[in-house]
Amino acid sequence: MELYGYPLKAKFTYPKPPPTKILPATSTMAASYKNRIPYQPESISLPWMPNAYYKAAALNPTLAPLSESFPGLPPTKIIPFISERPDGVFTRHTLDDWHRSNMTNYKESETTRHNAERLRADLNRTIKDVYQQAKRTQGESTKNLGERVNDIEYWKSELCLELDAMIRETNSLTDMQKRLERALADTEGPFQVAHKCLLNREKRMGIDLVHDDVEKQLITEIKIIRSVRERLQQCLNTVNAQLMCNKEARQELEKDLADKQMGHHIDNKCYQLKNTSRGIHYYRGVERIDATISVPETWARFTDNNIFRSQSQRATSAKLRASTESVLMGTADEMWRQFSKVNDAFTSRITETANAKSKIQTHLAKTRQEIFQIETKIQVIQKTIKDKEVQLKVAQTRLDERTRRPNVELCRDTAQIRLVQEVNEINETLKNLHQCLRASEDMLQMLVRSKAVLEHDLVIKNNSLFIDQERCMGMRKTYPSTVQILGYV
Repeated sequence: MELYGYPLKAKFTYPKPPPTKILPATSTMAASYKNRIPYQPESISLPWMPNAYYKAAALNPTLAPLSESFPGLPPTKIIPFISERPDGVFTRHTLDDWHRSNMTNYKESETTRHNAERLRADLNRTIKDVYQQAKRTQGESTKNLGERVNDIEYWKSELCLELDAMIRETNSLTDMQKRLERALADTEGPFQVAHKCLLNREKRMGIDLVHDDVEKQLITEIKIIRSVRERLQQCLNTVNAQLMCNKEARQELEKDLADKQMGHHIDNKCYQLKNTSRGIHYYRGVERIDATISVPETWARFTDNNIFRSQSQRATSAKLRASTESVLMGTADEMWRQFSKVNDAFTSRITETANAKSKIQTHLAKTRQEIFQIETKIQVIQKTIKDKEVQLKVAQTRLDERTRRPNVELCRDTAQIRLVQEVNEINETLKNLHQCLRASEDMLQMLVRSKAVLEHDLVIKNNSLFIDQERCMGMRKTYPSTVQILGYV
């Protein structure tokens, strides 16, 4: 009887063996059919069957064919089979064979059942292990996702705190920028006053066009104002550059915060996913795609660097605000002190100009005496130059005559060397004397010019007093307040 669902076993038909008196031994028959396998035609495709079936099928007892290849007794020793039963009926197996076959089948069945039970136990244990492993693996992944979400929340809070601090610092630095712009505009008035004073003093005549202390202080005041304007402009440029740095750091924080928020949303969504969640699908090969560009160390270092950069920029910005405040205070105080110095210099200069009117005659006499002495000295220098020119002629004539010596007489003797040295010394002396002569003549011209200036100095002094007292001091009665320079209004 065949089992339901199993393919039918192939049945083989063998010719009946000739009648013999004695059947071959059971062991001999078993050895003859153990190597036999069922016939399987190549043209028929059988369904898949486990190997256990074919092993069991190979153990079915079959009658060994009577052929020349029969491994039993040799044909010459086979005892003729004499049937003692009527009608040619003979026994194929003994009763012991029958019992032995049953026992074999029982043992095989028991072994198969035992193997099946063991296999079922192994399968149950494997399924349990797989379930526990999957649960443990998924739990670890969920735990790691939860830790990742906590890390992102921590860095998000740090980024938010730093972003708020950066916004406040940027607003404070913007206010300082406006103060610098107002202070820079308020320095234009004092600069124009000092410049007009210099232009008015250029209208002085004669000797009064002197680089006196008033002019020095005015030039110093202009330099100070220009320096103040340059420093304020430099501070303004630095503040503008720092504002750009603050904005860049702020943008990096905002971008990082936006990325953190997106990553937090995605990781939180992944953290809440379960086996019963909706929207889970197969994504074949996704585990082989490595789209990551950072590791936890570089990820944390990136945000830490952004925060550190923002903190550094905030510290630099705060330090810049403090230095800018000191620059505003220092420049205002420096301009005010220089303004007072210029006014004091004007007062002193006006007093000196009034006193100089009484000393014109004394200076004029001294100038005339100096002119006489310089003229005398120029005459002495001219006579000395003429004497040296005569000596130069003598020395050069000697050298010229000695060039006409014949052949070997053209000897570079001591006399020749000394004549050459004498010519060089006289030339150098003449050069110095000419320079002294030009310097003396220049000095004479300056003394003559000073004499002319002193003769007209009375008119010039009146003009200078009018310029210093009326025009310059009239403009310098008012000055911008320190509050305006500091840019508070």
